[in-house]
Amino acid sequence: MRHLRQALVAILTARRPHGRSCLAMLLLIAGTCYAAHPSEYQLKTVFLFDFAQSVEWPASAFPSRASPFVIGVLGTDPFGPQLDALVRDKAIHRRSVIIERYRNIDELHRCNILFIGQSQPPELLRILESLRGRSVLTVSDADEAEQNGVMIRLITQGNRIRLRINLAAARADKLVISSRLLRLAAS
Repeated sequence: MRHLRQALVAILTARRPHGRSCLAMLLLIAGTCYAAHPSEYQLKTVFLFDFAQSVEWPASAFPSRASPFVIGVLGTDPFGPQLDALVRDKAIHRRSVIIERYRNIDELHRCNILFIGQSQPPELLRILESLRGRSVLTVSDADEAEQNGVMIRLITQGNRIRLRINLAAARADKLVISSRLLRLAAS
């Protein structure tokens, strides 16, 4: 399993973005034949990292050229140390990557991607309102999240993870989602 994770990280950080996701998914499928099945959140961790490479942020989303790329997790953290391990010593758009965890929206400082955990739906509208205009890619696996304004919803169906993208919400915050990611969501 360790070798599988290392191979996934190598592919996801490759310079050819189009082949990266296809190869990563092939490795995941092949790896499940020889190792224990990856958990739902191991797969979602890979998706989060891929989103970071498949979306363009405006320059105003970063206080300076040296600012790190921040992935935040709001609410109960379903990823545990897997997310930290995946981004360790990696760069996204030539920026170092850090993971921040927030118990509630009041702790949120600045992040580029915010995963909103399933424990947060009662506060979802308030969370999204507080992020409006800040160019934060919002991701959640909560029911009907994209209908409430979350930009990417991760849906688990059987042993597959599907994406639903709210393109209008992303465009309103000046985020550009790659056509490759849009095609993946449409399939």
